[in-house]
Amino acid sequence: MEFIAKTLHGLEDVLFQEIENLGGSKIEKLKRAVSFHGDLELLYRANYELRSCLRILMPIYKFTARSERQLYHKISSYNWAMHFDVKKTFAISYNVRSNYFRHSQYVALKMKDAIVDQFRNKTGKRPSINTKNPDIFLNVHVYEDEFTISLDSSGQSLHRRGYRELGHKAPLNETLAAGMLLIAGYQGNRPLLDPMCGTGTILFEAAMIAAKIPSAFYRKDTFGFQFWMNYDSALFEKIKKEADEKIDKREIKIRGGDNNPGTVRMTQNVIDELEFGEMVQVEKIPFKRNTNHDFDYGLIVTNPPYGERLKSTDINKLYATMGDTLKNDFQGWSAWIISSNFDALKHVGLKPSKKITLFNGALECKYQKFSMYSGSKKEKYNS
Repeated sequence: MEFIAKTLHGLEDVLFQEIENLGGSKIEKLKRAVSFHGDLELLYRANYELRSCLRILMPIYKFTARSERQLYHKISSYNWAMHFDVKKTFAISYNVRSNYFRHSQYVALKMKDAIVDQFRNKTGKRPSINTKNPDIFLNVHVYEDEFTISLDSSGQSLHRRGYRELGHKAPLNETLAAGMLLIAGYQGNRPLLDPMCGTGTILFEAAMIAAKIPSAFYRKDTFGFQFWMNYDSALFEKIKKEADEKIDKREIKIRGGDNNPGTVRMTQNVIDELEFGEMVQVEKIPFKRNTNHDFDYGLIVTNPPYGERLKSTDINKLYATMGDTLKNDFQGWSAWIISSNFDALKHVGLKPSKKITLFNGALECKYQKFSMYSGSKKEKYNS
């Protein structure tokens, strides 16, 4: 079976590697996605374990259409009862780039009409639409006259890990934070510090990587595939059990700091809830004083303010302070900094050894690596 794993711009390489590690075949990088082949066991495992993935689609129907009439006919000719019945609710997401169909929402509307009419004609009843929490998630992708209809196996986005309260807003998407850590080569085998941790997304994702906690371990949402006609609950429970048995929190060395007492409290609350104890620590402290670490080497991954609420002189001073602190107090470390403020990044005053373009929401960002060598000897843990 073919699957399409969706991700964020710039994370295609790490997602490719994750899928390869899980045993996927015929893996191919796409734009903000990776395609691969496998069986249902791999699909379940991918949803439960992939960290840099947003959702996984399974294409079920491909066709061409250039008019409303052709679209309705093609959708009507497919047997939707193979995938769900009238008791299931469904919703349709869409991605349309076509000169034949200029209104994306209209494509989804015609698709919905054709599906509902088919069930009504066959059974006298119709399935209901539920846009917020449907049983069946359908996706339609249109490029010019080429249509691909997919079942969304994930349901709610995989970035919703479950360790935050619903509605909590964090500066970083969990999938982006995990991707940043994977790009930096973090596997939990060295100390990690986020000196401007905010509400702790990087800390939590790092802890899950280090402790080998599956990305969906704390997830409260059901997966889309759990409502499919061929759902194998015994197989999924076996997969979860195998993955969960690998969890080991003993060797975690993660520290975080922030000068906002409110965000520090929120972060500490999650640390307590996840039972990480002393292995993940956070304190109220500004970056320039965050040098009281007890490690000779390690990795810094951080998402500093971009300056939306600060004067340019203040934000440039902050980034200059970051650079001075890294150079003077973190010899033997490597640091990865993400920011959409390209001018402020120049004030770090250190030459980046790597640059990657990522997007934090709609903001184009540079994700840069800085290596602080100890004397003339390069720190052997740099990735």
